[in-house]
Amino acid sequence: MKALVHDGNGTIAIEDRPKPEPIDPGDAIVRVTRSTICTSDLHIIHSAVPRALPDTVLGHEFVGVVEQVGAGVTKLAAGDRVAVSCETFCGECFYCKRGWVNNCVQGGWELGCRMDGCQAEFVRVPFAEQTCSVIPDGVADEDALFLGDIVATGQWGAEIAELERGCTVAVIGAGPVGLATMMCAKLAEPGCIIAIDIDAKRLALAKERGLADETIDASTMDLDAVEAAVRKMTEGRGADAVVEAAGGSNTFEMAWRIARPNAVVVISAMYEGPQTLPLHEMYGKNLVFKTGGVDAANLGETMKLVEDGRIDTSCLISKRYALNDILEAYRAFEAREDDCLKMVITPWEER
Repeated sequence: MKALVHDGNGTIAIEDRPKPEPIDPGDAIVRVTRSTICTSDLHIIHSAVPRALPDTVLGHEFVGVVEQVGAGVTKLAAGDRVAVSCETFCGECFYCKRGWVNNCVQGGWELGCRMDGCQAEFVRVPFAEQTCSVIPDGVADEDALFLGDIVATGQWGAEIAELERGCTVAVIGAGPVGLATMMCAKLAEPGCIIAIDIDAKRLALAKERGLADETIDASTMDLDAVEAAVRKMTEGRGADAVVEAAGGSNTFEMAWRIARPNAVVVISAMYEGPQTLPLHEMYGKNLVFKTGGVDAANLGETMKLVEDGRIDTSCLISKRYALNDILEAYRAFEAREDDCLKMVITPWEER
């Protein structure tokens, strides 16, 4: 089969790889019908994910069709269309029983990081009964494509931010994760969602789609100005909750500065370098920090939201590329060419 492989030194290439086979009884082999590129894939290529292994097929956000299941799989069958969580998890360990599947002792973020991922024709999915969710007939593949990662991240961020009806939540970053976070935050019926970014077009999309009530274009603002703008919108207090979904050079500091005292600050972003926690500057704000990564165990719940029309991620799709052209897709994605948000990768084509 064809697959996109990184070498651990910043190079990616399409290679011929053997089609995977079940190894453990809980495995499923999934034929990939749609996948996509995430910023975390770029982090791996840039050697910013220390636990990532070289010579690994990239990708962890996808949907597909079950081709084969291991002897221990009874809830899935060949022919099922499935969305797949970005995290594999056993469902039985100390962490899984508490919903902390990112820390599963046998799983976590493995696909495309420590084991072969989905930017290929086929992928082996461990713990398939926990990791996969059957896609209902009324939901298209592309409608379910983002559920296993960015929508899961958005819902997780909104949930642990402890949003209350009528509250003000600030979302830093209007990229795919930030927009998905806004979609999920809206379900809590906040009084105001403030979107902050340096890309005017992304902010305009958030406003046009009704995902943000207020926007702040921080492209020409320092942190003092951003903080002042948020305070102006919140009767001088700051946001009741902040979700940091950008991962920029100054967005961690922005997150705690725009939060009101006793707020929750959620860090959904992945950083490529260390961040500073200046406790002496924030002393007295009594902030609660909650940090990534996502506990992506909510596929069934988010699938229902999509089926009911309460989450619509179609606005995130910028362009489609066949697997044959995935190198070009990566180039365009990293360059944010044509203001792209998400690239959809379709199956390999015989040309």
